[in-house]
Amino acid sequence: MVLSYEKKEKTATITLDRPEVMNAINLDLARELFVAWTDFAEDPETMVLIITGSGDKAFCVGADLKERNQIGKDVHVSSFWDSSFKMPMRDAECNKPIIAAINGHCLAGGLELALVCDIRIASENATFGQPEINWGIFPGMGATQRLPRALPYNLAAEILFTGERIDAHRAFEIGLVNRVVPLQDLMRTARSIARDISEKAPLALRAAKEALLRSYELPLNQGLRVEGLLRRIVGDTEDAHEGMKAFQQKRKPRYRGQ
Repeated sequence: MVLSYEKKEKTATITLDRPEVMNAINLDLARELFVAWTDFAEDPETMVLIITGSGDKAFCVGADLKERNQIGKDVHVSSFWDSSFKMPMRDAECNKPIIAAINGHCLAGGLELALVCDIRIASENATFGQPEINWGIFPGMGATQRLPRALPYNLAAEILFTGERIDAHRAFEIGLVNRVVPLQDLMRTARSIARDISEKAPLALRAAKEALLRSYELPLNQGLRVEGLLRRIVGDTEDAHEGMKAFQQKRKPRYRGQ
């Protein structure tokens, strides 16, 4: 196993477990990540996913280039990339919140994986970058599409065109990460956020994420129509009625996902 996957209460945690190579993604890790990600997406009992890396040096540094070289020169670069990254970067839409707990270097495909996540928490020793351009490789696992959605175009362009790294505090300044915390507090912070999210009404939470995802691709007027439709659907759920009752009775709501 090159990945650990555990569930506790309503939170699932994926830990990339190849610390000896800074959690670089080889074919085995890609397959295990795909299986775990799919299980989380389809499990009605889990509401939030945390993804992190093993060790204290790296979250993930992208594809394992050594494995690609071992496969042989006859294998085209894009063929290796397509086979090794059959994972969330290509079909990322999951209707549950995902938190990246970034515990060190977050580079290339590692940053592209983090960009799939809704919330990004970084340790103080984290670094970020898309260095593919330095090696004549195209950053084609989501960076060119998701980075300019997370950042202003000019900042995304600088990261992609120069291949330079930025540190955690710069990443926070430009809005690439939500928080920067000491390494020893990283998982505690991520779990605290996950716990807070998991106490919310499941259907309202999923609808909110659906509306956020649609906002990327729809004009404002169409996005507002989707929002209105989801508001009416969620408003008719038992959880919505329970939430209003709990508010009036000044107690904590008991949501059932119905």
